[in-house]
Amino acid sequence: MDMKRDRDAEGRARNARPRDGLGRPLPYGTPGVERQPEGVVRSPVETVREAQRLLDAGMPFHAHEVFEDAWKSGPDEEAALWRALAQLAVGLTHAARGNAAGGARLLRRGAAGLDAYERTGTVHGMDLGALVRWARELAGRVDAPGAGPVDAGTEAPRLGVS
Repeated sequence: MDMKRDRDAEGRARNARPRDGLGRPLPYGTPGVERQPEGVVRSPVETVREAQRLLDAGMPFHAHEVFEDAWKSGPDEEAALWRALAQLAVGLTHAARGNAAGGARLLRRGAAGLDAYERTGTVHGMDLGALVRWARELAGRVDAPGAGPVDAGTEAPRLGVS
């Protein structure tokens, strides 16, 4: 049986199946949510703005891809910041999908990654202390016995300072 893999324009293996708002693959031919383009270089302010738009829309998986672009294309000294933010978004994704253990673990890992930055207060307009508190509080609720999936849009954090 010849199983051909989906390939992107550069020939890299890339699943072309449509995805839902939480990044889960849907059957071929099903309408899905447009995927985030990869490798987009944005300013930190543009990254935060786009990630917030996606979080507010209940699409943390897509927000994680925006943070991942910043992590891979930004200055090395900020890679850990953007990686931690991507982990928060993926943690929310798992919590919304009903994966309590994975969601709580990634929320806590992202919060731990922001700890070093938290002492600096606001970075790129983000109140990192508030994000750490949000992540740890949500991880505790997601991890509680009997907790079910969360609503990603309702639980989305506010990245920027008010």
